[in-house]
Amino acid sequence: MTLRGVKVGMFGMSRSRSDAPRGPKGQRAYVVGDVHGRLDLLERLLGQIHQDLAARPVNKGLIVFLGDLIDRGPSSAQVVERLRAYRHDQLRPIFLLGNHEEVLLRLIDGETQLIPGWLRFGGAQCLQSYGADSSAIAVAPDAAALAAIRQAIPANHVAFLRSFVDTCRFGDYLFVHAGIRPGIALDQQRQSDLRWIREPFLLDESDHGFVVVHGHTISNGTDERPNRIGIDTGAYRTGTLTALAIEGNERHYLDTTMNVGTAVPSAH
Repeated sequence: MTLRGVKVGMFGMSRSRSDAPRGPKGQRAYVVGDVHGRLDLLERLLGQIHQDLAARPVNKGLIVFLGDLIDRGPSSAQVVERLRAYRHDQLRPIFLLGNHEEVLLRLIDGETQLIPGWLRFGGAQCLQSYGADSSAIAVAPDAAALAAIRQAIPANHVAFLRSFVDTCRFGDYLFVHAGIRPGIALDQQRQSDLRWIREPFLLDESDHGFVVVHGHTISNGTDERPNRIGIDTGAYRTGTLTALAIEGNERHYLDTTMNVGTAVPSAH
């Protein structure tokens, strides 16, 4: 399949590893980690982002969701609807496809062998949020289970998930769900790696030519390395949903454990 990406601003592919990475001049990006069906945390974090933006206005702003909006937590349907309808005068929303959205779309397209695994890894909670009986679907024949899933999830939600992209380039940063395959050009990356990779990406220390901001792999707090920043703080089980704000060569974090309006600068 063709990779779908969004590019914002100028790109510093020749940036030395010793140089601080920069976002495009006059622009700010808020990058949000894996929501996983936690509408309560999403609303809290959006409130912090909006307050941060009101306190420090910017000409052009992005809000980028790194994928895995659904599954595990109790409110997948409500998260999808909230973000499908999300509008803000100063923020352009961009949505990346995570591995959980990928699995759901693949099974809706007929890969019924994925249903048991999806139900075990958060799909049951997702179906319940749509008002479906996940326990009945789990024991139904494949064709009946697929029909019930297709009936439960509204067509406009499916269309919204299908509109998601694979990557977003923001100056010296690349936003992606899981990571990249080291040593492979960005336009040659496989979607399976962008959505599923852990090692060797997490263990790699090479300079990719940009700093990769990713979710997918839960860390105890944000995981800053010279070549990557992980912001999946396990919201569905820890109660901490994290956003990274990038403007120029500055970064700071917002998360749902903070008081609204507070921000913690990064240590880069």
